[in-house]
Amino acid sequence: SSGINAEYGGMGLGNMCPKSLIRVREEMTFLDVTVAQIENLNEKYDVNVPLVLMNSLNTDSETDKALKKYKGSNVEVLTYLQSYYPRIDRETLLPFVQDYENIASNEGWYPPGHGDLYESLHNSGLLDQLIARGKEIIFISNIDNLGATVDLNILSHIVKSGCQSQFIAEVTNKTRGDVKGGTLIDYNGCVKLLEYAQVPKEKVDDFKCVKKFKIFNTNNLWINLRAIKERVQQGTLDRDVIVNHKALDDGRNVIQLETAVGAAIKNFSGAFAINVPRSRFLPVKQTSDLLLVMSNLYKIMDGTITMSPDRQFPSTPLIKLGPDFKRIQSFLKRFATIPDLLELDHLTVTGDVYFGRDVSLRGTVIIIANHGERIDIPCNSLLENKIVSGNLRILDH
Repeated sequence: SSGINAEYGGMGLGNMCPKSLIRVREEMTFLDVTVAQIENLNEKYDVNVPLVLMNSLNTDSETDKALKKYKGSNVEVLTYLQSYYPRIDRETLLPFVQDYENIASNEGWYPPGHGDLYESLHNSGLLDQLIARGKEIIFISNIDNLGATVDLNILSHIVKSGCQSQFIAEVTNKTRGDVKGGTLIDYNGCVKLLEYAQVPKEKVDDFKCVKKFKIFNTNNLWINLRAIKERVQQGTLDRDVIVNHKALDDGRNVIQLETAVGAAIKNFSGAFAINVPRSRFLPVKQTSDLLLVMSNLYKIMDGTITMSPDRQFPSTPLIKLGPDFKRIQSFLKRFATIPDLLELDHLTVTGDVYFGRDVSLRGTVIIIANHGERIDIPCNSLLENKIVSGNLRILDH
């Protein structure tokens, strides 16, 4: 018996609401897609798999409001709060927290990365509650990874092995767009997760090399619940600390000490990784990712998003959008409708660019509006291997 935990806490894409409440497909939010997936799972197999959401103080109240719409669903949604730690002043190396009451509205505090999941789940009481109800395995994924569905093949393997594997990480092959993804390494005979933020500057090029590090961590994890409880209670959940340097809006430089959920792999017996198809990793971290999943490249059914059979190539296009497209509100207003991307290989857009209705993009398309100029791509345009410059001259590429 299993449960699903979606790491939930972030605000993203320049949006003021929780990232999980952003619409991604056919008016469905990330949360809608996840609930639909588990609804189908519960109905198809006559089971009661709950959805467990890890919130931060920034997202908790908005989440509670959003969850009311699922009251008639066959999915039980449980939530718990992530911890908050004090930020450290980079000059004095001391916490600069002054207000210990209003944590959510205080820049002196921060959520310490998704590696905090284990302690937070335990301290909330939900871990004991799930175990008491006979749940044995928890599938953990990021809410913005639309490819992270319950894979019955992996679950079947865990059950058939008698749950001897306490921790399974899903990895997938690197592409040129994944050079910063964390990877698994052998360190003194122990499997460890190496994150980009832990790599010394002089070794970054080696880390990014696809030939040297061929796989990366998807953050899809399958973990034994009793093993989590045992290690939290024993205090033996050792994870590497990531030192994250940040600048606040008021200019102050701070240090945040964070951990990654996958870094706990070295603490569990029988832990290993499975190389999964790329389809299980479809994250939406930027508006360029959002453009892909909103387009006709993908189809959605019962909360599962798959690449359209009309796409002739298994790889996804490489999309680079400039700063004018960074925030979701600006991104959405620049597309009258989402273009046809079925035959697109590479798209680069910079500057003040707007797309009319029913535009088709094929091959390699580069659109560059110079400072002070605006480009409007006309309705029903077909751009195939074209460079569009600031004065709207269209050249063969």
